[in-house]
Amino acid sequence: MSTASVTHLLYLHGFRSSPHSHKAQAMAAYMAQQHPQVHWWCPQLPPSPRAAMELLLNGIADWPRDSMAVVGSSLGGFYATHIAEATECRAMLINPAVDPARDLGKYIGENRQWHAPEESFFFLPEYVDELRTLQVGELQHPQRYRALLAKGDEVLDWREMHARYGHTQVTLLEGGDHALTGFEEYLPDFARFMGLPPNK
Repeated sequence: MSTASVTHLLYLHGFRSSPHSHKAQAMAAYMAQQHPQVHWWCPQLPPSPRAAMELLLNGIADWPRDSMAVVGSSLGGFYATHIAEATECRAMLINPAVDPARDLGKYIGENRQWHAPEESFFFLPEYVDELRTLQVGELQHPQRYRALLAKGDEVLDWREMHARYGHTQVTLLEGGDHALTGFEEYLPDFARFMGLPPNK
């Protein structure tokens, strides 16, 4: 794994979430305070997985592969895995979705955003197929991954997540929840994984 300090960081939110999620905001604030030199990007992802990946790959096209990293939560963790395998960058995953094509079929139709209930979007049937096309096989460089998995996740099965990512640098929490309450305490650990020393 590259030992270069991260200079560019991408954060990917989950399904029905946004850059206004607690974890995204907490990490944005931490990076701005502790590591303001790092280029931070946390876009609002479109409902279409294909459109989301096009947006992301275009946005990071000029980023240095050896000093970029991606963070992903839930569905964002699934996307982050795809990006990490494509770019060989470092990836930090928070309760990552393993098989969203299977899990999100029940959400076909109109959905409301968690952080803006007045806003809605449509999850179309073809999006399930788009998710299938983004699925990657065995991780080629598991040492480039850092995963936080909560046994108390009420949305995703921690056993499935652990089967997928257990051979990476994983922290398996005995309790916790899908939102990973208390995420802030893990930010210094994430920074170390990115080769970023504590701000004196």
